[in-house]
Amino acid sequence: MGINACLSCVLIFFLPLHLPKKQDNDTFQLANYQKKEWLAVVNPNAGIGKAGRDWGKISGLLEKHGFAYRAVFTERPMHACELVLESMAEGYRNFIAVGGDGTMNEVVNGIFRQKEWPTKGFTVGMISVGTGNDWVRTYNIPTNYEQSVLILKQHETMLQDVGIVRYYNNNRQLSRFFVNVAGLGFDGLVAKKTNADKTRGRGNPFLYLVNLVGSLFSYKSCQTKLIIDGIELTEKVFSIGVGIGKYNGGGMKQTPDAKTDDGLFDLTMIKDLSKWSVITNVRRLYDGTIKKHKRVESFTGKTIRIECESPLLLEADGESLGHAPIAFEILPRSLRVVVNADKGGSA
Repeated sequence: MGINACLSCVLIFFLPLHLPKKQDNDTFQLANYQKKEWLAVVNPNAGIGKAGRDWGKISGLLEKHGFAYRAVFTERPMHACELVLESMAEGYRNFIAVGGDGTMNEVVNGIFRQKEWPTKGFTVGMISVGTGNDWVRTYNIPTNYEQSVLILKQHETMLQDVGIVRYYNNNRQLSRFFVNVAGLGFDGLVAKKTNADKTRGRGNPFLYLVNLVGSLFSYKSCQTKLIIDGIELTEKVFSIGVGIGKYNGGGMKQTPDAKTDDGLFDLTMIKDLSKWSVITNVRRLYDGTIKKHKRVESFTGKTIRIECESPLLLEADGESLGHAPIAFEILPRSLRVVVNADKGGSA
């Protein structure tokens, strides 16, 4: 990555962080200059280059179904955030994230890192071309391109919660908005290794699972303090999931009871486990029964603070971010998203 790209990545984190304005109503009249056309934010590297290779097919489907849109293409990490911020001044209010969960995350961060317009006035849809595709799973949105375009055309929307997480990286406190699941501890380590593999051009639907098994031999659980809505507990922790949505890690259900619009985080805490116990219980992460294990506890809350004696790695929406101490805050029903009308929205 060049010097200019690195500077852009750093600077975007230091954009003024504004929590969205309080909105009394779920709908309101936007400025007259708003554009009705969509801005398609395309990450050509998503899915190990699949988004770039398939963009011609996707754009043809958008045109076939009568979409008025303009496409922009990301060139570096957090570029989607920049592109969305720039487009707002031009009147864009409808966005399509074309890529993976990370692309969706960047688009949402573009919407929330400004204070000029209420966030509920923006609509975000997704054509998923990633390797994890976890956000669309929660809403039963297929990865088939034409079906995704038809769902966008139906324009069935709902307001979902958004989380903000504050964390540390290189002794600096940073922040990130997220729309799906944040993982800490072992999950943070696996995400870091998986993202490094993707950067090197290695990727497949089972990459997360491969790194999960491979990371077991070097990882040690951490004595951790959690404060959930003011209630404190201390536990030796293997992994923590903080969910708005249900899925992470390419189809795992670490927070299986999460609802995207209830104004609460769902937290799943996996206590210290033997390596053999982790391996034999991986299936529980996929079938949604992880919370039935005796070494697992779950909680709900609006604010969460997490501290650890040793570095506790953090990822959010699959993006590796930093480490503890970490603080979460929920922003209830603050983002309008396009969902699958045939499946009744949130799964």
